[in-house]
This record gives sequence, structure tokens and C-alpha cells, in this order.
Amino acid sequence: MRDHLAPRTLTRATDFTGKLRLGGLPAGREVFYRVTLEDASFAGPRSTPLVGSFRTAPDDRRDVSFVWSGDLGGQGFGINPAVGGYRIFAAMGALEPDFFLCSGDLVYADDPLPRQIGLADGRVWHNEVTEAKEKVAETLDEFRGQYAYNWHDGHLREFARRVPSIVQWDDHEVRDNWYPGQVLTDDDRYSERAVDVLAARGRRAFAEWTPIGTPRVYRRIPRGPLLDVFVLDLRTYRDPNGPGRYADPARGLLGAEQRTWLKRELAASTATWKVLAIDLPLGLVLNDDGEAIAQGEPGAPLGRELEFAEILRFALASDIGGLVFLTADVHYAAAHHYDPTRAAIGDFAPFWEFVAGPLNAGSFGPNALDPTFGPEAVFTAASQRPGASPADGHQYFGHVAVDGATEAMTVSLRDLDGRVLFAKTLAAVSGASRTAP
Repeated sequence: MRDHLAPRTLTRATDFTGKLRLGGLPAGREVFYRVTLEDASFAGPRSTPLVGSFRTAPDDRRDVSFVWSGDLGGQGFGINPAVGGYRIFAAMGALEPDFFLCSGDLVYADDPLPRQIGLADGRVWHNEVTEAKEKVAETLDEFRGQYAYNWHDGHLREFARRVPSIVQWDDHEVRDNWYPGQVLTDDDRYSERAVDVLAARGRRAFAEWTPIGTPRVYRRIPRGPLLDVFVLDLRTYRDPNGPGRYADPARGLLGAEQRTWLKRELAASTATWKVLAIDLPLGLVLNDDGEAIAQGEPGAPLGRELEFAEILRFALASDIGGLVFLTADVHYAAAHHYDPTRAAIGDFAPFWEFVAGPLNAGSFGPNALDPTFGPEAVFTAASQRPGASPADGHQYFGHVAVDGATEAMTVSLRDLDGRVLFAKTLAAVSGASRTAP
């Protein structure tokens, strides 16, 4: 790799953001970088250099670790300097992970921030507020301002300087529970009623302000021979929210093209562990007007459950092992074990789903489990008071460590300060039929 790369011009057309694609990096090495800015119109003084580093994926069997969570700045709780701002990023950074998996709701574009919020115990939550965060996002610049706001936090900036991110989106990057083709009829905060228009603007801001290097949100990211991360998109291709009792397996959240891609890429993967990053939990009942995967009923899969039953059946039939689901969304932490002996269908191998979040938002839960795929809540950490502020704690993230020698995966769920609340070590095995319990 060259010591100096060709300069990139940052203009108003991309909100003064820019990306460089780096090639020829050494595998499994820490790479240091330095970035400076200068006026493109004349040779003037340069900015103070921004220095950082990141660790590239290994090409041999060595330790790999990462953190994950989601839900940043929701329910009116933004950057509050009095409680340390987004200090959960300091706890995640202290673990020196190889990367951060953001499981969605990186911004709350539909959730304006008040200057202050009175809490139940008499305390007052004070927000740092920018112009873009004073109303719901409708214009492109307003969506851009959602992402710019988060960078006011010093913990987030320091974390990003040392830890690369893998990002996916959920709903609040545009609007709560949105779906393609939706027209808003009951929210007077919006003058633009066509959600497809809002989504196009939100998607552009998401692409500009996050390190996503492909036109698609769904993609497979290899992290060496021990780990592949399959980032799924449950938002772009979904059918309308509703009762979800249809029997047509072609409908759902993933869409036919993404579903075909996922089966093909799972079959092609030789990694020991295949992390499926989804922005909605598989087996939790959300009670959000048909937003969820789970239908909340016992018996055979219905609606959107059908396509995930198809994926699980395919993995078993193809002897694909090492599947682990990671997600956020529900604003509490949980470990769910799924087993066909408890399920309405029996043609899938046991697997785990781990839930973490929020990063900085109101806390909720726990939610009811849908019995279709035989889940068991092995661990749950949630607030007893729905909507509690981050000042009460109940902010969570997860940490995944894959041992290079044994290939075992240890997943831990942690609190706001990084304390381990629950940990589970999964033994490495080959083949779906021999997935560890």
C-alpha cells in the first residue's frame, strides 16, 4: 500500500463526506492512517491531522473479536454531557474489538430531541440539540443532520478512530416501522407523506455518513477463516406491515433475491461461524402492527416466519453449521436458544440468538416469545419501567470472541460500563446436524 493516496475532494453534493477504498492491505495487521484537510481552491494551510488505526481481517486461524449493539439517541434521549454522553462507546472500545457491528437504528430521524426531559424520579435529562434534531427529518439535509449530530459525542469519535464499523439499518433511519409504498395518513409532523420519498433521502444520508461500500445493505463480510458476517436488510424489500397470516412463502421481509443470495452465500461459506446480523429478533413478539418476524401464535410458521423457516431448513439440508443470530431493536439484552424439540417444526438444527441494546435510548422489555421455532429465554436483562432513561442504566452491548486455537465462540452480554452480565461459550463443530447446544 502506498504511503500517500490520491486526494479526495469533498463537496456539498455529498455533505462534505467522502470515502477511499483501500487495497493491498496486509492481513491480520494493525494499519495506521492519517488524514488532513485543505482548501481545494488554493494551496493553503492544512488541518490538524486526524490519526487512527484499524485491524484488518486475518488470513489464518487467530483470535477474532467484535462488539455489537444498536438504537442510538431514541425516545428523546440524545447526548447528555452531564451523564458522560454516549459513554457506552468507551466501554466497547476498552475491549479493543476488531470491529463494531451496528444492528440498526443508528439514528432516530423521526424522534426530535427536546432540550430537557423530566424523569420519573424528579431528575431532569438535558440534551445537546442541533437544528436538525428539533424536528422529524424530511429533507435530505435534515436526514444528513441526524448523522452529523451523533459525531458531536467525543466517545463516539474516539471509538470510530480505532474501531471500524459494519452497519445495517432498521426503521428509525427513516421512520418508525416504515415499509415500501407506505403513505402517512396519521402523522401531522410530516408534510412529505410518501414514505418512499423519505426512504430515498434517508438511504442517501445513510450511505454518505456510514462506512458502507456497496449499493446494497445486505452483504457477506469475511473476517478470516473462522468468521463470516452476513448483514441482512429487513427493510428495503419487505411486504406491507399487517396481520401476516398469508401462506405465500415468496412474501416476507427479505425478498426473493436476498433470500436466494443468502442461501447461496451460506452454502459457499467455509467459515467456522456464520453470524446472521438481523435488525429484528427472530422469535420476539413486538406488538407493532405487523412489524415483526414473529406472529405471536403457536403452530406452523405463518407470514414472515415462512421465509426464515425456509432458510433454517436449507441450512439443515445442506449441512451448514455454525449459525448464530445477532440483533438489537427491542432495547434490552437477552440470550435465546432455539431447539426443534420445542418447536412447531422439526427440520432445523438448534441455534442461538443474542440480543443487545440500546446504546443510548429508552429501555424496554422483556417481550413475549413466539413458540414457533422453539425459543427459550436463557437470560434476560431489562428495565422494570418502560421508557427509562439511559441515566438509569439498562443500556447494553454484546461482545463476541472467537478463539483461534479452539475455534470456540464466546458471546457475552454487557452493561453500560462493560460488566459481563451473561456469557455463553459455543463449541466449534462442523455441520448443521451437530450444532452445539
